[in-house]
Amino acid sequence: MKKTQTALAAAPARAGAGAGASTATDVWVLVFPGFLLLDASGPIQVFSSANDEARDAGLPPPYRIHLITPGGGAVASSAGVSMLAGPLPRRSLAGATLIVAGGQGLHLPPYADVRATAAPGDAVLRWIARTSDKLARCCAVCTGAFVLARAGLLDQRRAVTHWQDVAQLRAQHPGVLVQDDAIYVRDGKFYTSAGISAGMDLALGLVEEDLGHAAALSVAKRLVLFLKRPGGQRQFSTELLAQAQPQGVSAQLTAWLRPRLRQQMDIEQMAAACAMSVRTLHRKLRQEADLTPAQLLARLRMELACDLLERRGMTIKQAARQSGYGTEYNLRRAFAAHFGVLPSEYQSRFGCKRM
Repeated sequence: MKKTQTALAAAPARAGAGAGASTATDVWVLVFPGFLLLDASGPIQVFSSANDEARDAGLPPPYRIHLITPGGGAVASSAGVSMLAGPLPRRSLAGATLIVAGGQGLHLPPYADVRATAAPGDAVLRWIARTSDKLARCCAVCTGAFVLARAGLLDQRRAVTHWQDVAQLRAQHPGVLVQDDAIYVRDGKFYTSAGISAGMDLALGLVEEDLGHAAALSVAKRLVLFLKRPGGQRQFSTELLAQAQPQGVSAQLTAWLRPRLRQQMDIEQMAAACAMSVRTLHRKLRQEADLTPAQLLARLRMELACDLLERRGMTIKQAARQSGYGTEYNLRRAFAAHFGVLPSEYQSRFGCKRM
């Protein structure tokens, strides 16, 4: 508890609040019929957990959370679960954060077919555009990016959406600088995130901006999440990758690399193991998994390091040596780059496996 108190007490002023201000930040989560439940509930839980951390430390909650929908009332998610939301506020949202949740139909042209009947109309788009002028941050989760794009807020800005809808966002809104593979993207005060659970990554990033790294890490630990996930939204585990292409070069190279991760190796050795030229190995691995051989090797080593750190009695030095990083320093650098945490922090959170 002492660490949490220190982290929150030392937190910087929140977005939209003056230095030293104690006023909570308003977070408005906008949903439409057929919204994806986790697109809304995930970020809400992150901010709620930040409030829980503050209360545990004897401090006032840093966030006020509001769920809204056009017209207000019960709004059904795509899962069939309904949530009670308020109407769009008429008052100014100056200094607040708006998060638009994704859902069915939001990636389709309005009224293109029956699934698009929940798409926001012109009045709602005008409200979003008008409100954005005063917002501290304007965010979208998953296909919520299409709503911001239709409101004219993402032109000539970098943005991301669910990987399945990236091509459609690019085709419908050529003025948007669509990113192919990112968990979330910030361009000025506009934030967009990838699919579904990535909304929680975005929310953790906002908490880190508001309250600082240590406070955000406390929230991530409370939720048993990474503060910063490695790679992009299309990153899957190497085990799943091998299963997806059991006869492919990715599975072949993965099988060859696993027992050799402690060794130093180069691309020529990997290509020879697959009976290919270096150029062919690069090309085939890119086609199958959108990875280079070096990236596959790095991913395998990181997964092994994580697995080792989860085992009871494992030291960081042993994990570094057995996973091919060699030294604790190298492992710390890799964890900081991939996860935004130290190996010791990861181990304290997940270290529960038996040898």
